[in-house]
This record gives sequence, C-alpha cells and structure tokens, in this order.
Amino acid sequence: MPYFVNDDVRIYYEESGTGFPVLLIAPGGMKSAIPVWANAPWHPVEQLSSEFRVIAMDQRNAGRSSAPVSAGDSWHVYTEDQLGLMDHLGIGRFHVAGMCIGGAYAMSLIQAAPERVASAVMFQPIGLSDNRNAFFDMFNGWADELRQARDDVAEGDLAAFRETMYGGDFVFSASREFVEGVTTPLLVLLGNDLYHPSSTSREVVALARNAELIERWKEPEDQPAARARVLSFLRQHSD
Repeated sequence: MPYFVNDDVRIYYEESGTGFPVLLIAPGGMKSAIPVWANAPWHPVEQLSSEFRVIAMDQRNAGRSSAPVSAGDSWHVYTEDQLGLMDHLGIGRFHVAGMCIGGAYAMSLIQAAPERVASAVMFQPIGLSDNRNAFFDMFNGWADELRQARDDVAEGDLAAFRETMYGGDFVFSASREFVEGVTTPLLVLLGNDLYHPSSTSREVVALARNAELIERWKEPEDQPAARARVLSFLRQHSD
C-alpha cells in the first residue's frame, strides 16, 4: 500500500490515470478519507481519471493515515501533509478538487502555495452560518473515537485543536479578506445544508476574482452538464 511518510506522519494515498495532476480531497469532516467518496453524489476518481492523474488521499488520523495530535494543530498541518505528498510524488503544479472540508483545505493550499495550485474545484464547501456547534459536535465525535483507539492523545490538545480548526469564521481556513485577493481560478458547486451553507458558496464566488458557480449538480438529471463543466474547467487551466 502506498504511503507518504514524514517522521511520525503516515499518509495513505492512491493514484489513478495519467495527465495533469489533480489532488483529490474527500468529504467527511475530520474523517476525510478515500472511501467516503462512495457516498457522494459524484465519485471524482471515476469521472476524472480518464483524462487526469488523480491523487486521492486519506487525511491525517482518518482512514489509513495517522499522525500525532498536538494543541498547535490546525489547517496548516494538513496543508503541509498535502504539499508534502505532492513533493513526494514529484509534482509541482496541480489542481485541487475537494468536497465539504476539502473546500477549506483547497483555500488553505492557495494561501500556502498559490504558485502551485493551477485551479480549485470546491464541491459544497463548508462555512460558518449559525452552525458552529454542529462543527464542534462533529469534531468531538471524531476525537472520542481517536481517544478510544490511542493512548497518546490528550484531551487538552484536542480541545485546543478544535478551537483552531473551527473557531474562526467564513470558510474557517481563510478570511473574507484573503478570498477577496484570490486570483486562482475557482469552480464552486453550490452547497445547501447545515455544514455546507449556500451562502458560503455564493460569497466565495462573489469575493474571489476568478470564480464561477454551478448551482445544480447533485441530481441525476443535472450531473452530466455539471460533470462536463468540471472537466472543461480543469482542461482550461491545465498548464
């Protein structure tokens, strides 16, 4: 099984197809892992690997990946894992396609390495909209399972980690002011529920300088057109 190993961090990943690279970041909140795609309206590995080199990964402490937990953890440690994996694979520039929490990870990647992110597809990105407790509860559920499985995870570290992940606003990983300056091409597929407010999707598109919104994409009758637009968007920016 392929792993990217960096000291005590072990990141499981899978590759499919050839072509311009696409880093695929799964939904599932803190449990963002490759198998979660099976429950999504789309499975991007199946849709993209005929034209692109698709790299799917389990985030740290989700699926088959593991890492220490510290009070200083936040979005940046995941970004370091993601960029480290791309370095490990010898990939310079890449697209990032993320659903749910993957949208926030995509924005964090753009902050850290804008020159490496050719474009980002954000499927129903998470955002703050009178729903912080829902994100705290989701984190707590993941943390409870982690504590039961490991004796090296401290309650105090998890509490601090939760605050740095979900104590912010907007898309959690980036401020409105940052998004206003983003020139990376963005394709946002509208969210419409508690964790993925439609207001967040619309505001990202309104703020960013080079962003497009797809409103209808989940229902079977809407998927062919949305899929075609995602493919043409990625082709357009594969340079």
